[in-house]
Amino acid sequence: MKIYVDVHAGHDGNGTQQMPFRRINDAAKIAQPGDEVLVAPGVYREYVNPVHAGAEDARITYRSTEPLQAVITGAESVKNWELYEGNVWVSRIPNSLFGTYNPYTTFVYGDWYFAKADKHTGCVYLNDRALYETATLEECIKGEVYECSWVPEESVYKWYTTQDEEKDETILYANFQGKNPNEENVEINVRRECFMPSETGRNYITVSGFTICKAATTWAPPAAFQDGMIGPHWSKGWIIEDCDISNSKCAGISVGKYLDPDNDHYFTYKYVKSPTQMERDAVCKGQYHGWLKEKVGSHIIRRNNIHHCEQGGIIGRMGGVFSLIEDNHIHHINNMMEQGGAEIAGIKMHAAIDVTIRRNHIHHCTMGIWCDWEAQGTRLSQNLLHDNQKPAFAKTLKGGMTSQDIFVEVSHGPTLIDNNIMLSEASLRFATQGLAMVHNLICGALTCVGEGTGWRYTPYHIPHRTEVMGFMTFLHGDDRFYNNIFVQKWPSKDVVIPHDSDDGFDTENRKAGTWMFDEYPTYDEWSAQFDFSKPADMKKLEPAHFGHLPVWTEGNAYLSGAKTCKNEVNGFVSSDEVKVELVEKDGTYYLDTNLYEVLKDFTGRMIHTDILGQAFEPEQKFENPDGTAILFESDYFGGHRGIQVVPGPFASAEDAKKPLLRK
Repeated sequence: MKIYVDVHAGHDGNGTQQMPFRRINDAAKIAQPGDEVLVAPGVYREYVNPVHAGAEDARITYRSTEPLQAVITGAESVKNWELYEGNVWVSRIPNSLFGTYNPYTTFVYGDWYFAKADKHTGCVYLNDRALYETATLEECIKGEVYECSWVPEESVYKWYTTQDEEKDETILYANFQGKNPNEENVEINVRRECFMPSETGRNYITVSGFTICKAATTWAPPAAFQDGMIGPHWSKGWIIEDCDISNSKCAGISVGKYLDPDNDHYFTYKYVKSPTQMERDAVCKGQYHGWLKEKVGSHIIRRNNIHHCEQGGIIGRMGGVFSLIEDNHIHHINNMMEQGGAEIAGIKMHAAIDVTIRRNHIHHCTMGIWCDWEAQGTRLSQNLLHDNQKPAFAKTLKGGMTSQDIFVEVSHGPTLIDNNIMLSEASLRFATQGLAMVHNLICGALTCVGEGTGWRYTPYHIPHRTEVMGFMTFLHGDDRFYNNIFVQKWPSKDVVIPHDSDDGFDTENRKAGTWMFDEYPTYDEWSAQFDFSKPADMKKLEPAHFGHLPVWTEGNAYLSGAKTCKNEVNGFVSSDEVKVELVEKDGTYYLDTNLYEVLKDFTGRMIHTDILGQAFEPEQKFENPDGTAILFESDYFGGHRGIQVVPGPFASAEDAKKPLLRK
């Protein structure tokens, strides 16, 4: 059945083409498996709460009849502004508007939040751009540049809020820098979500072609309920496609965790257990709450434009398993620098078991992709990542995250990173093990190698399942590097990062290459510790059981001063100057490079699953989610490599001249 919705209908109807509903949520109350909800262009100021699940062979589909012209927003327009002082105007909002959730009394705060907790989940927008919140009215009046912002020219637009308890009103002050807000498009966050079921298990729903924006989402760490402007809420088989998703106070799309009252911001409010212990609790209790391949995950998120969200573009803990995230444009995430904590990235996934993230264009994010805990069977492939780094002029936010294209943290693998183009100053933060990098172009450093994990006993799983197989801390190593190109594009001097507590600083290397694995054993050196010809002595083997695991490096090219690991096999090293620049022309992106003039005829061998072997702890191969082997014969474009296997993401020098992607 087709159900029709049109906000411009003369009066509310019954969902027929002749008498459409005026609200999408009315359709969501009656839509059954196999139904299609067709939404006409217009602005829908509502929260859509799907009541019924679809079926695997009979999805419930919500579709904008004209791409991106149906707008679901968590905001309301405000036109009752009165001039207060200078460029500052004031508006009074009755608190009854907010129902049980007032974004102007709710702060962005919780577990793993490190910045000062003085920002509300509400926000004021001027012509679709978020204003910067101040802690005092005086700061709002001054309207000075916020030094941490990546977009300082926008940071002079300010807002401030307070409560009038006697009148039960929210008072909003805003500095519009000379603009008359009653003549501009000024909106405020009112609703917490835009399109997200309040109950779990609303399976097999498709959301296609909508603009979704401006919601008062909450801070969404892994051991807490994770909301987003749109998301499946612990369900299976959703498709979110061809949408424009922007201006979430925290997360744009959430494929994350259900609400567990016994483990919801536990550390923030109780303190008595470490936050990493609550992570382990969340994983084990997840089984009780239905964390099984048959019940949760297997979502598809594709061809969306996700931007200007302040925690993350796509986030999720456990609920995103077995999913496909492809062909999305994710950009300008956390650029306001009002929030700081360990959940901020273009894509931030915990337990991305058998998740494939491919062909995405990710740029101008605090971090590009962050795979945290249990990146087992995770594959990052054919992504273009660039400008995921703090601008030189921006001051470091206390509690803010460091920047890099990819961060893989406390996982036992197997995690596969292949055929990517990584152009930022730091390519990969490497606080993990069990990782394979194959055929990438890597222009930044590998940082945090062998660091950042402590004694963090982290689960690994039965291959291609969610059931826990075991727990182990990190020995580091168990990594493979085949047929990559490393380029010293950025200055090689270490970067100094002050501690948030002002008690010192850390340094991060910016020297490109695999040199930091010099201290790690080869496979032969590691295996020589075990003598299978006689009974083993557990005590004597303890150093081997808790020592570094082996590392494999073969067929890599090291250019412009990038430094090779001492155990490199069949590597290519050149000090010749190499240029690698991303050029955008009329919406098309190219590489301007002389890489292949320097490489000349250097080739390696074809890599496949058997060469990569298996990750040590889960004893799982670097393979497809269905258990089949991978032959790395396809390049960044999906083209065939042939007999002459060239390092890097392109099959040939000619392929490197092709457009990388088009807007």
